[in-house]
Amino acid sequence: MPRSGAAARARLRAAALELYERRGYDATTTAQIAEHAGVTERTYFRHFADKREVLFDGEVELRDTMTAAIAVAPPDRAPLDLVMDAYIAAIPLFVAGRPVAERRARIMAGSSALQERANTKSAAIAQAVIDALVGRGVPEPTARLAVRAGAAAFEHASRAWGGTSAAELGRLIAHATEELRGLSA
Repeated sequence: MPRSGAAARARLRAAALELYERRGYDATTTAQIAEHAGVTERTYFRHFADKREVLFDGEVELRDTMTAAIAVAPPDRAPLDLVMDAYIAAIPLFVAGRPVAERRARIMAGSSALQERANTKSAAIAQAVIDALVGRGVPEPTARLAVRAGAAAFEHASRAWGGTSAAELGRLIAHATEELRGLSA
């Protein structure tokens, strides 16, 4: 087993996905995941707090990518545009993570504990984006509205996405954003 933390995390994530798909989430233990990945259970817990967390690796990178896009945007950008810029900046992460996201969605479908964790993770990212907007001087209620509207537009785009390319997802996000703007016309 390589000593690289990233390599260990990747092996643990792959082992968890495989075991959750084969045995089910509830029937799989962290000890089984660690054994399947070729590490000790102690190593598992150095990387992940519990057996749910292994499915949500990448949250920090997504949050940082989105908030960084907001921080570096031109000062005249509207709040909704800032949120959509953040989603566009994260497209490479969505493309790279698509295979895992599809597997995770199938595993989550049968587990209320995983659905709850996914909602908590989504709320944490949304709050980070709200905080980034507020940090640019956007009033908190407006920031919250922009983040919710942007999330809805992104969800609309991602449901239509065939997973084929970053360019396709970018076009769908742009289209969903225009569709959202058109709702008030």
